[in-house]
Amino acid sequence: MGDALIGAIDQGTSSSRFLVFAAKNAELITFHQIPIHKKTPKEDWVEFDPEELLHTVVECMEKTMYHLQEMGYDPANVKSLGISNQRETTIVWDKYTGKPLYNAIVWCDNRTVSTVDALLAKVPGKDINCLKGYCGLPVAPYFSAVKLSWLLQNVPEVRKAVDEERCLFGTVDTWLLWNLTGGRNGGLHLTDVTNASRTALMNIETLEWDPYLLRFFGVPKSILPEIRSSSEIYGYITLSHRLKGVPISSMLGDQQAALLGQMCVKRGQAKCTYGTGCFLLCNSGNKPIFSDKGLITTIGYQLGKTKRPVYAIEGSVAVAGSSIRWLEKNMGIIKSEHEIESLAASVADSGGVYFVPAFSGLYAPHWRTDARGTICGLTHYSTSAHIARATLEAVCYQTRDVLLAINSDFGQEPTSLQVDGGMAANNLLLQIQADILGIPVVRPAMCETSALGAAMAAGLAEGINVWQLDLENSASLVTETFQPSILEEDRARRYNKWHEAIKRSLGWVPSIDTPVSKPGKPHIGYPTLAGKKKDHTDISYLPYKPPNEGFQKNYNLINHLS
Repeated sequence: MGDALIGAIDQGTSSSRFLVFAAKNAELITFHQIPIHKKTPKEDWVEFDPEELLHTVVECMEKTMYHLQEMGYDPANVKSLGISNQRETTIVWDKYTGKPLYNAIVWCDNRTVSTVDALLAKVPGKDINCLKGYCGLPVAPYFSAVKLSWLLQNVPEVRKAVDEERCLFGTVDTWLLWNLTGGRNGGLHLTDVTNASRTALMNIETLEWDPYLLRFFGVPKSILPEIRSSSEIYGYITLSHRLKGVPISSMLGDQQAALLGQMCVKRGQAKCTYGTGCFLLCNSGNKPIFSDKGLITTIGYQLGKTKRPVYAIEGSVAVAGSSIRWLEKNMGIIKSEHEIESLAASVADSGGVYFVPAFSGLYAPHWRTDARGTICGLTHYSTSAHIARATLEAVCYQTRDVLLAINSDFGQEPTSLQVDGGMAANNLLLQIQADILGIPVVRPAMCETSALGAAMAAGLAEGINVWQLDLENSASLVTETFQPSILEEDRARRYNKWHEAIKRSLGWVPSIDTPVSKPGKPHIGYPTLAGKKKDHTDISYLPYKPPNEGFQKNYNLINHLS
């Protein structure tokens, strides 16, 4: 069997996987998957062992290649591989020993609420959108810069390694690439624009580390990886026995990879991935859109060094599939995650029960770190089945919150929603989603779209050029469609009740001040020389100047001060 094959690492929050696709038709040939173990040493803390992430990836690569050979394929036909990874998760390590300096702080970790409070205390009006004109993101615990700032302030070993110029930082893509291409013996310290756009340290327009953002968060540039495109040959594998010498030619954050895997390559096309969290991305073309509805501006992909980046707006929901695991592991309502569909389907509706799974606050479009999980509407009639159904409905209501925000930013309503991810296998979930949105929900026959997107970008890279599918033509994709089945009056009534439940979830966690999210133009502050201290964390501000009137002037001033 001599046709070209492309491999894809898919390192997510629940597991590590390695998949092999046929370049001519995107057929999934084989894969291997290993679950990873989450650590929760304190309330709101979520960590991974970085070495476990690496070892599980390498084991998946080896076992997949063994399966491939057993199936009669020549391993030499794997022409390159790509990386799709959980985003924002923050890793720091010693470049001389290769050992992590701390556990990986996971994207959904919420320990940095006080760090956010301290940062916002320096901002006029404590506006969480004060940096959107630079990086497209709010100041929130979700993003890597805040986690990195916490590490620098609270972990002496990390601070010492920085002072001794032996500390490296990276998101999961960077950690994997560095180790797979040699580690302490010449490993490549690189990231791509999609992952860099999730740190809150990259300028969303220049695609470079921004000196103002580095000063704002107190991060030294020396520890950061070099930013590259999402599709190019970065280097060659040295760590894996069966894939030694194979080029790595793509890196994308998992949700951006899924955007590509769903072939959302035209402006206005959107997809929603249901995994540990829920992530709705909409292709916004070659120019960034700055949302005033609580969405974030991010890079969708950049398919080559000389290609223009494609932007996206995104709504991120912290808790989706993890709420089902909570029902299983914490509450004992189900014995396995697969039971949720049958239990929820045993009742006609949620019986007036509403569940807001704000375990670590609410993400888009609310951005409230003071929210916590709340179940409303319980009566003597309520059963575990009603709670199970309310859990599925919560995912769908949060998706509608995000989709309405996207509709407002784009000024148009979608006619359908493309979905993928592990939870998309749940037929009841997708039927509820169609009912709550009032539009058809479309599921592809092959839901591994994050891995597929990484494979596409790897196969399209200059010097590889083996991917044969036309990205502009998605007509050949096999799909299943779920149609709305309830009346608009019922849909509106239920959605109004959901927002009553949201109100009841707010204000549970005290903070220095509840962050304010102001709609409209994001704040851009002028840093003064008086605020330029060694740790770069204490910054004074001059008056507000919105980016559409003075962004370039601000940017030039910041470069001058740096």
